Amino acid sequence: MTWTSTMSSGYSSLEEDSEEYFFTARTSFFKKPQVKPKLDQDVEKEREPQKVLTKEEIRQKIDSYNSNATDKLKMTLNPDNVYTGFIKVEMDLRRPITVRSMVTQGGRLYSNNNNETAFYMPKGTTNTLHISSTHTVKEVIEALLRKFMVADNPAKFALFHQSRKDGQVHTSKLLNSEHPLYLRLLAGPGAEALSFVLREHETGEVLWEEFSLPELQNFLRILAKEEEDQFRHLKRRYGEYRAKLEEALRATGKPG
Repeated sequence: MTWTSTMSSGYSSLEEDSEEYFFTARTSFFKKPQVKPKLDQDVEKEREPQKVLTKEEIRQKIDSYNSNATDKLKMTLNPDNVYTGFIKVEMDLRRPITVRSMVTQGGRLYSNNNNETAFYMPKGTTNTLHISSTHTVKEVIEALLRKFMVADNPAKFALFHQSRKDGQVHTSKLLNSEHPLYLRLLAGPGAEALSFVLREHETGEVLWEEFSLPELQNFLRILAKEEEDQFRHLKRRYGEYRAKLEEALRATGKPG
């Protein structure tokens, strides 16, 4: 397994361990927070219990999926009826994340738990995961954070199911027990029919009691830095307005 990445994409696997890491987050903490695009429709869909497919049904759906796939990210059926394949996840994170730096020991890269930095994830960052039909949403979230060396508690994040139809975007939060590759198989390879998005929980949804005291203290430090940054931005903007107004007043006071 290899992990390859550009500024907007990456590949990793839940099937194997990787010794190669290419971190893509920008190092500017005081980057302006990215505004999440307004969705035409944001709904919480009623989900039926996952249907248990027979081996023949799985084989037929995988054959159909692979024949419609326009890239090389195809699915494979194993003798034990477990199938493997790929999902792409967009990292739509509006707040900074805490990232561990990397250190080299014996020619290998390891995360340094004693050196953590806050980053904003670049807009449009996506990651391609190689997973199996047994992997759950919870495991996918943990794998994404691990591959990006994110130190934040996985409980802070949620995986969303997104589809587009008739110019509208439909989105719903997936349960931790759901299986993303099963959903990918049913929807087919098209991004319009299904895409996955990683986001933070809304503030009211976060179970703060699940976080440790150092994590909560780190959240407060991040909020303090954001508040300071916004204050400086507003002060500079209104200072420019004041200067333009004073200049206009001076101009009107001059004799014609």
